[in-house]
Amino acid sequence: MSFAADLFAGHQALVTGGTSGIGAAMAGQLAACGANVVVTGRQQASVETYNAAAPARTRAAQLDVTDNAAVQRLVATLLRLDIVINCAGLIYREAEYDPARFAEVLDVNLTGSLRVAEAARSLLARQGGAIVNIASMLSFAGGPHAPGYAAAKGGVVQLTKSLAVRYAAQHIRVNAIAPGWIETKFTRAVKDDAERYESIRGRTPMRRWGQPEDVAGAAAFLCSPAAAFITGVTLPVDGGYLAA
Repeated sequence: MSFAADLFAGHQALVTGGTSGIGAAMAGQLAACGANVVVTGRQQASVETYNAAAPARTRAAQLDVTDNAAVQRLVATLLRLDIVINCAGLIYREAEYDPARFAEVLDVNLTGSLRVAEAARSLLARQGGAIVNIASMLSFAGGPHAPGYAAAKGGVVQLTKSLAVRYAAQHIRVNAIAPGWIETKFTRAVKDDAERYESIRGRTPMRRWGQPEDVAGAAAFLCSPAAAFITGVTLPVDGGYLAA
């Protein structure tokens, strides 16, 4: 535990895409610091699996972030809201050269983050809350194997800046995290390729892949009072990958 157990005591958090991987780690970190956390998953099966072994102070709810009415309904069930983490993600890789797939990936990763932020805005303003969006290494580099995902994550960086400026008057901070190569189900296809796995590890100055908990710690910091004068930034959590 790198943070006080009562850092977020009495706070309510919402983590989209939080039933597994990085999202689940961030939700767990917030709960370990005292927050009550609602995590969401697109599939009911993932929600049920999460709830069967949910950490203390967390619960999962089904949500499709491309459904504006559903987003509004979920936020309306909350009496207060202090933290929002937009982690819902989708990737089809090469199939994203199909315009329909491309549009779907943008709708989940980029427009979905806007939907949730706008729905949560009035509740966050009551406490002066924080939003953390999830960007990517592909926010900064081309993604020939995932053009829709790269475009969406590039957009997340700009959306974060725009919302930070727009929401500042309501004392809502908006930042983003750009995870590097993190060991999750999302990156399993690359991890299972021994040559690529070692190539990425070798390119990373810290000589390892990241773990979801590495991202969770950064998220807790950005949501905490220690980051009270930080807004509009995208923080790489990549072991130095971008610097190499």
